[in-house]
Order: sequence, then C-alpha cells, then structure tokens
Amino acid sequence: MFFTAPEDFKKRELSPRVVTRLVWGEKLMLSYVTIEPNAPIVSLHSHPHEQMGIVLEGKVGLTIGEETREIKKGDMFLVPPGTPHGLAFTFDQPAVVLDIFSPPREEFKK
Repeated sequence: MFFTAPEDFKKRELSPRVVTRLVWGEKLMLSYVTIEPNAPIVSLHSHPHEQMGIVLEGKVGLTIGEETREIKKGDMFLVPPGTPHGLAFTFDQPAVVLDIFSPPREEFKK
C-alpha cells in the first residue's frame, strides 16, 4: 500500500501538448492526462486493455468506436478491449482526464 500524488507519477508524452503521468499496481494502471488548450488530436488507436475514464477538469471530444462526443467535467467513459478510440478535438481551455487501464499497459511502464 502507498500514497502518492500525480506529480510523482512517471511522465509520458502521448502527443504534442498531451501528457500523462502513470502509476500502476499488479492489475490496474492510472493515467492522469493533462491536455493543453487547443492541443492536437490523439489519433484513433486500439489496445487489448479495458480502459475507463473520467473528465476531472475542462472538456474534450472523444471518439470511441463509431461515436464521437463532447465530454465534460464529471463525464465518464468505457473503451472495451480492441475498440478504436482517440481524442477527436480539444478546446481553448485545458482539460484533465483520469484513465484507468486493466491490465496495466506494459509499453507505458518503459
């Protein structure tokens, strides 16, 4: 058991002006994503991990499968394993999203 804060997490750039801070256990990974105003999109991609998230601050456009929605503070989402998804659009304000992966993404640990 431990206690930590996002600034202590491992830092990784997902795309220009989109940065995540990562921490993980045996079966879960938390990804604290900060998105700068008007950041470029994160292209559609997929992975074998289940992913859930919640918008903590601001708003973003998210595509999951065939659907794109604007999601704002308090909104949650689920990306089933193998489903194409990505950051479809951003706004002129910053946003913070907490993503949860199960199992942890090994490529993000490097």
